[in-house]
Amino acid sequence: MQLHLKTNVRQDYRQVFDAFDEELFRKLAPPYPKLKLLRFDGSAPCDMVEVELQTGIKSFRWTSLITERTITDTEAWFTDEGQQLPPPLKLWHHKHLLTANGTGATIHDIINYSTDIKLLDMAMYPIMLAAFGMRKPVYRKLFGKV
Repeated sequence: MQLHLKTNVRQDYRQVFDAFDEELFRKLAPPYPKLKLLRFDGSAPCDMVEVELQTGIKSFRWTSLITERTITDTEAWFTDEGQQLPPPLKLWHHKHLLTANGTGATIHDIINYSTDIKLLDMAMYPIMLAAFGMRKPVYRKLFGKV
């Protein structure tokens, strides 16, 4: 299943792209489940990001590997792919794409996920939309509202 969220901001796409660091990662974390950051190498190929999702009842590990990073004259992106995922997820591919948009930028969160059960994927869609939709106001606050 794919989720593609777009957020327009005032800053240049390169400035925004360069801001994707540990501090921004922490600010983008949803309020629930609580994330405990265990490892953050960065956003270059072979970097790892590892978190513990704390639900209050049980904790789950989520480890992602950065598999690609590209910068061009009009866009920049990096992709993280899930290596160790919390149930029920079986597949995770998240492309963080920044595109030039006039004097500002558009931030794209392009997420492909799967549980291997189509009905469960569809049931999770509103949850994913809400969790990643919470990033929009953070992006606008940090990089300027258009």
